[in-house]
Amino acid sequence: QVRLVESGGGSVQAGDSLRLSCVTSGISLSTTYMAWFRQAPGKEREFVAAISPSDVYIDYAASVKDRFTISKNNGKNTVTLQMNALKPEDTAAYYCAAGSNQIINPRVTGDWLYWGQGTQVTVSS
Repeated sequence: QVRLVESGGGSVQAGDSLRLSCVTSGISLSTTYMAWFRQAPGKEREFVAAISPSDVYIDYAASVKDRFTISKNNGKNTVTLQMNALKPEDTAAYYCAAGSNQIINPRVTGDWLYWGQGTQVTVSS
C-alpha cells in the first residue's frame, strides 16, 4: 500500500522560508517520479516541482523557479520542498505526488498515481 504523508506547512510572513517534507511508504524513490503540487481555494491544483528517480530531471513552475528547491533522500524515503522568499501568492495546500518510473507530462495531475493529504502553507504580507 502506497502512502504519502506531508508535513512542514504553517503560517509565515512574506520573505520567510518553509521546508515541506513528504515521507513515503510502499514505493521506492529510486524508481519513482515524485512531485509537489499546490491548490489555492477556488483554483485548480497546479504543478510546483518534479524530480525523476535518478535526480537527473528536475522541473519547476515558472512562478517558483529560483525560490523553491525539490530534493529527495532515497534512503529515508523522503521528498523535500525547500521554499524561500515566500510570497502571499504561494498560499495554498501543498500536495506530494508519486508517479511511476515514467511520466509523460509531469505538469498534468492525471499523470500522477498517488497523492498525500496535503499540508497548508499561508503567507501573509
